[in-house]
Amino acid sequence: MSATEPKTFLITGVSSGLGRAFAKGAMDAGHRVIGTVRRAEDADAFAALAPNLAHPVVLDITMYDAVPDAVSAAERRAGRIDVLVNNAGYGHEGVLEESSITDLQRQFAANVFGPVAMIKAVLPGMRKRRRGHIINVTSMGGFITMPGISFYCGSKFALEGISESLGKEVASFGIRVTTLAPGQFRTDWAGRSMDRTPRSIADYDRVMDPIRTARQAKSGNQPGDPAKAAQALLAIVNAENPPTRLFLGDDALGLVEQKLKGMQTEISAWDALSRSTNFAA
Repeated sequence: MSATEPKTFLITGVSSGLGRAFAKGAMDAGHRVIGTVRRAEDADAFAALAPNLAHPVVLDITMYDAVPDAVSAAERRAGRIDVLVNNAGYGHEGVLEESSITDLQRQFAANVFGPVAMIKAVLPGMRKRRRGHIINVTSMGGFITMPGISFYCGSKFALEGISESLGKEVASFGIRVTTLAPGQFRTDWAGRSMDRTPRSIADYDRVMDPIRTARQAKSGNQPGDPAKAAQALLAIVNAENPPTRLFLGDDALGLVEQKLKGMQTEISAWDALSRSTNFAA
């Protein structure tokens, strides 16, 4: 399939935010989009965007047993899936000590286990056809970390590792795997879409209160443009040799470069101790 030939995308979480932008960008370029939403009214709104190209599927990706049948039904209606974009997910904000194990389980269900269920549903067809592209939307928080979003960062680190390893498993089948790691984009991720654990331990006030206040104030004013993120997505889909990982935004690149420098400094400082653990020659 050539870069300019229309493809069928399966994009999760198209009711708003980056998912809606990704879907709209793909359809504007002439591609078909199977888009998952969790409510029937959102399905109707999505279908109305482009009646011949938008194919909504009502699916909660955390209902893992429902995923294979939903994907099969969508393929029968809209055609074989060429590109999977695992976009659905959410952010959990909360100090680890104040947050529950249930909070952690919910975060991983949406941000890790659901995407893996989607991958497992599309892989047999892609493997049989010897082509396909799986794009997992992670975050700069899948490489850099910030206090107060440890569960979120943990989920995105996990999806990064799964994606990189998967890419090595399926490369010989002509299947590409890319992680798309955005910085701060002008969506509702930090607004109504974020799950926030109530504050309860005063010792964390100095660390957490300014972060929570600043994040809420910035919601709706983030520097990243979702429409431009959609164009970046199309660029890697059309690339002959797409990247393993693509960071999006000046903020993401700046923080990643800062972390890489810090890591190299720390590795060098502790080099001798690291090397001291081998059996003596």
